[in-house]
Formats: sequence, structure tokens, C-alpha cells
Amino acid sequence: MGLLNVGARALMANQVALQTAGNNIANVNTPGYSRQTVALQTVQGQFSGAGYIGQGVDVRTILRNQSELLTRQAAAAGSVSAADTVRAERLSQLQEIFSGGPTGLGAAITDMMNAFSDVVASPTDLSARTLVLTRIDETAARMRTSADRINEIQYTVTEQLQNSANTVNSLAKQMASINEQIARATGNGQTPNDLLDQREQIIREINQYVQTTQIPADDGTIGLFVGGSQPLVLGSTATAVSVGDSGTFPASGQLKLLFNRPGSPAIELDENALGGGSMSGLLRFNNTDLAEGRNLLGRMALAIGTTMNYQQTMGLTLDGVAGKPLFATTTSVQGSTLGTAVGTIDFTDSTKYSPTQFAASDYEVRFDASGVGGQVVRLSDGKATAFANVGALAATQIDGLTFNFTAGGSANERVLFKPFASAASDVKALVYSPRDLAAANPVNAAMGTANSGTLQLSSLKATGQPTLVLPPNANPTAVPPILGGIQLVFNAGPPTTYDVLSRGTSPATTVATAQPYTSGSPISINGWEIKLQGSPKSGDTVTIGNAKDPQYGDNFTRNAGNATALMNLRDVKMFDESTMSDGYASAMAQVGTRTQSALFASQLSKSIAVNLENDRTAVSGVNLDEEAAKLLQYQQAYQASAKMLQIAQSVFDTLIQNLGR
Repeated sequence: MGLLNVGARALMANQVALQTAGNNIANVNTPGYSRQTVALQTVQGQFSGAGYIGQGVDVRTILRNQSELLTRQAAAAGSVSAADTVRAERLSQLQEIFSGGPTGLGAAITDMMNAFSDVVASPTDLSARTLVLTRIDETAARMRTSADRINEIQYTVTEQLQNSANTVNSLAKQMASINEQIARATGNGQTPNDLLDQREQIIREINQYVQTTQIPADDGTIGLFVGGSQPLVLGSTATAVSVGDSGTFPASGQLKLLFNRPGSPAIELDENALGGGSMSGLLRFNNTDLAEGRNLLGRMALAIGTTMNYQQTMGLTLDGVAGKPLFATTTSVQGSTLGTAVGTIDFTDSTKYSPTQFAASDYEVRFDASGVGGQVVRLSDGKATAFANVGALAATQIDGLTFNFTAGGSANERVLFKPFASAASDVKALVYSPRDLAAANPVNAAMGTANSGTLQLSSLKATGQPTLVLPPNANPTAVPPILGGIQLVFNAGPPTTYDVLSRGTSPATTVATAQPYTSGSPISINGWEIKLQGSPKSGDTVTIGNAKDPQYGDNFTRNAGNATALMNLRDVKMFDESTMSDGYASAMAQVGTRTQSALFASQLSKSIAVNLENDRTAVSGVNLDEEAAKLLQYQQAYQASAKMLQIAQSVFDTLIQNLGR
């Protein structure tokens, strides 16, 4: 009987081993499956006078081959890789908006500015003027198209985040259910391998969306935490997450992962606290990368629009009237807050903003505990500017912007300003008639006919600062006649000086005397500016007159001074020390650098994740060659066990027959 029992146990043990190897082979491609191994143990031997006689073998348990350390490391690395990958993909889409070539926004801006050269050469040519207006309309259209594309990307990012939150909630519920099953199953003293595999696979899938921390409990369950301390799954209870606007600035476009514990207010989880996961990467892209791209585009639209509008209003149209703005641009930006403060940034008063100083950033005005003073923080780099009160803040220009508050803040209140967020979406061309292009200067200049020095006119333009005051007109019917204009009368010196005379009265009135003269340096008077080159002789004169003075007739129609000033704006440093023509290239470089950095991070984190996953599967994965060898081994052992039973049966039959005699 002992031999029969030994053979039966051996047969059953090897059958289990064969079944386990077959199960491994069957699940070789099952995601999350961990290779299983039969753990055998010797049955306690039977004592006899001659010693202990073996009783055979039993199956102690089915081992699950896995490394807890490698499993967690692989899940964490995969989470980081998912975050870097999705961010790099989205940045590549953003980079396409800031593309070069003839169809890019940069080419449109360059073509627009270059088109003014034909107007400078022929101010009365309506076709040249029409070309300029066409280029202006095309530039505005491309800005709006780029802004629309950014909005589309933001919409798809928001939808992807919402879908990811739903997926995480579904996976969390599944894990809570499996936790409950594992807790019940572990009561029998054996490990539920398949349930553990399912749970680990779910944890890996959740980590693809949001990185988690796993803490095991005594009952076999695992607690899953996000953001460091928020329990996504605790035992058999799962907590839902969602994606929504920031509670601090609801209308800012900033998105947050919300942790919704039953009976408690939603907890905002900052993307920087989430670690890895595609949701973290998408939130970072939306709140940082996409915001920067929108600000770069908006700053360009607002700076170009306001600068060209300002210069356009300094000139005269073919009909002799002051020019009207070329672009419709953002006029003001309201601050966003949940407190009592009411603040705006106004773009209609040119004395309160400076486009050449604009920084592509959002701003926060943070009041201190008193609610009186505080600081303005540039969010792109964290630079802070302190202010004593809102009155002092209104008198201070920060990055070319002035923050005006009509109602002060409360203690520790924060106000968010997004001056460039909608600027590109709002821009459009306003001038469509070629006669309405203000190409002419409102003033003209003439050298004295008796000049004997080397004075030459270098440039003449209206600046409008502080207020444009045109030279007085002539009145030939007055007695004595009034010549009109402003006259500069030079004294050769040394030093070389000039007197300023107003010829609006007869005799002329001296406005200023002995003003220092330097060749090439601008002379600014009443909102217009003249530059002269050369050395004057004593008594040399230059007369600056009102272009609409009747004595000059329609000469202003053949003047292109303001068109020249508009064309020269392309060489003005406007975007982080870049000119208008180079500003788009600078924006391309900023977005491109960010994209390349993200792609490098994605490749690096992917490589780390792949290596760790390979290490994990080296322990947990199924090797078909190894399992095939085990099948042969267990098959031979099974056959030998069966032979043992056959021999035991034969011995038993012989014994019975002999006893029967």
C-alpha cells in the first residue's frame, strides 16, 4: 500500500506540475501574467525500526514569480514615460503652428512690412496701397487661424483629460473589487495568484494615467494613493477623480485634477505634485506650454497691432485726414479673482503701455495680509515687483503694462491677468480703402534757400509724444503776412546751437534759444521729430510746416514720410530684443527649444521604462523554451509515476493471489 500511495501522490504532483506549465504556456501573451511554479514538498516519512520510510511528495503551493521592487520600479518608470511622451506629442502639434516657410505667420509679417516700400516709392499709387492693406488683412487672418488652432489643441487636451479621468475611475473601481476578492481569498492561507496579477496589471494601467504610491495592508489589500497622500483606492473603496477649472481662477483656462472625496469639498491636485502619468503631462502642457504659446502669439499680435495703429494715426490719408487704426486689437483685460479687487490693463491709452517691453507671460497681483500693498508676479519666471498700494501700482509700468485697480483687494487676495491670451483671436484688419492708408507726414520740412552750410534732412516723422501740435499755418492776407511754420535758426558757434521760432505771428515769436545741435541727433518738438545731418553756417535755417497748410496745396499726397516710419517699424526691437521681422523667428525658437527638450526627455524616460520592464519580465515573464523543457521533464516524471502505480498494482495482485492459496 505504501508504494501505491507514493505512486499516487507522485502522479498527482506531476499532473499539477504539467497543468501549471501548460497554464504558463497558455498565458504567454496575457498582459500582466506572472509565471507560476509548483512548489513541491516531501511527505513526512513513516517511522520504523529500520528508520523513516518515505511517503512520497505533495504540492505545497503554486508560487507566483515576481519581484515587488522591480514591479513598482517598472510601474513608476512607465508612468513618467507616459507623461513625457504625451507632452512631447502635444508640443509637436504646437510647434506646427509656429512653423516657417511661405505659409507661416512670419512670412506674412515680413511681406506686410516689405509692402510699404512700394508706397514709399509711389505714395499716390493706389495699387501699391491696396497691396499693403491686403498684406495687413492676410497677417491678421493668419494670426486668427493660429489662435484657432491653439484653441483646438486645448479642446482636444481637455477632452483627453476628461476621458482619462473616467478611465482612472473605472480602473479604481475594478481594483477595489479585486482588493475585496483578495482579502477573502487570503483567508484560506494560499495566495490568489491570478487575482494578484490582475491587480498589478490594473495598477500599471492606472500609472499610465496618473502616478500612484502603493501601500500594502495586513489583509492582503493594497492602498493606492495619488498626489502623495490622497487615497484613490483604500481597501474596497474607490474615490473618483475629475478634471476641472482651477478654483482660485475659474475662468483662467488653468486645469486641475480634482480629488472628490464623498462629503468633502473637491481637493485640487497640482500637476507638479502628480509625478508621472499622461494626465500629469497633459496638465503641464495645458497650463504651461500651451499658455506660453498663446502668450507668444498674443504678444506678437498686440505689439504689432498697437505699434502700427499708433504710427498710422500719426499720418495723413490721401484725403488729408488723420489715419484711423489699421488693426482691431484687444482694448483692455480684466483681472480674474474670487475676491473684492477690480483691476484692468488698458490698451487704449498709449501713455500707459509700451509694446516693445511686453513679456509673453501671465501675471498675478498678490495682495499682502493688509490688503493694501503686495507684489506683481510674472508667472513665466516668477519675477516679483513690490507695490505699496494700488495708487503706486497704477503709476508703475511693469513690462510695458500698467495695472489699474478701481477697487482694492482683501487680505492675501490674488488677481490673475492674462493680457495676451485672446489678443491673436481678436485681431482683424480695419482699413480696406487704399485712400485711407495714412502714408503722409502731418508735417514737412524745407531748407533755407540761402543756406551755405552742409545741412541735410535725414528724417522727419510725427511721434505724437506727448501730444502732436502741428506748426501754425500761414496767413498771407494778414498785415504784415504770417509765414507759418516753425523755423530753426542756426548759430555755427562753437558750440553749434539753434533757436526755435514760431512763425504763427508776425513778427515771429522766439520759443527757445541756444539749443545744442549734434549732427544726426533727433530734434523733438511738439510731438514731431526731425533729424539733420551736416554742419550749418550761422544764419542757416530749416522750416517745419503743417502739411495741410494751404500754401503747400496737395503736396502732402506725394509725401510718404509716415509710410517710411511704418516700414521702419520692422527694424524696431520689439520682442525680447528681437525686431518685428525677427520676432516670429524668436517665438519659433522658444517653442522649438521646448519641444526638442520634451522629445529628449521622452526618449530618455522611455528607454528607462523599457529597461525596467524587461527586467521585470525577466523575472515574471514566461519563457516558452523553458516551459517546453519542463513539460518534457514533468511528462517523464508522470509516466514514471504511472509505471510505479502499475508495478504497485502488480505486486498487490500477486500478494492477493498468494494469500488466497
